[in-house]
This record gives sequence, C-alpha cells and structure tokens, in this order.
Amino acid sequence: MDINNMNVLTLAYLGDNVYEYYIRKYLISTGISDVNKLQTESIKYVSAKAQKEIVDKLINDNILNEEELSVFKRARNHKGNRHPKNCDIVTYKYATGFEAVIGYLELTNNRNRIDYIMNIVIGG
Repeated sequence: MDINNMNVLTLAYLGDNVYEYYIRKYLISTGISDVNKLQTESIKYVSAKAQKEIVDKLINDNILNEEELSVFKRARNHKGNRHPKNCDIVTYKYATGFEAVIGYLELTNNRNRIDYIMNIVIGG
C-alpha cells in the first residue's frame, strides 16, 4: 500500500474514525455517562469548525512536521466543492485536511504522534 499516493479522502475517512474514537474515549474517561451529554460534548471537538480551529493551532504553533503538512495541504487542496450545509467550504477543507493527517498517522502506525496531537487537542 503506497500511503503517500493514497487518495486523501480515503485518509480523511480513516482519520475521522480514529479521531472520533480518541474523543469519545477521552469524554468517557472524564466520567460522563449520559449518551446525550457525550454527543453534545463531542461536537465541541469533532465538528468541522472545531477541527479547523485545531488545525490552525497546530500549524500556527509549528506542531505539524513537513510530512504532516504535506498530507494536510494535499487534502485541503483536493478538488471538490461539496461540503455540509452547516459550514463553509474553507472550514470543511481544513477539517478534511486534519482528518487526513490523522488517517495518515494511523496507517503509518505512528500512534505516539497521534497521542501527542490528541493531547494538544484535549488540552492535556
């Protein structure tokens, strides 16, 4: 499998799942047991708007390395104008780029890097 030439939307598809898993696990670890509350709290992390803010911070603070930035830019710049009705195209593309980075790290078995990024995301 050539991860560097893989469709970035495939990486984002996987990254979305991995990221949401980390967020759900974190929220459950805080002691929240009500499913509705878990869903409400998760939106603060998994919405496109939240993910754009996260990736902006990671970029501005020089957290992402060259490889990760390359994956992010490939996904962000991917052709396509579809996006959910609840956010603009730029926000959606940034979120897709962030998810692609997480997917890339998962496929390269770089769990330590995912953990590091997730600690920044949850403020750890």
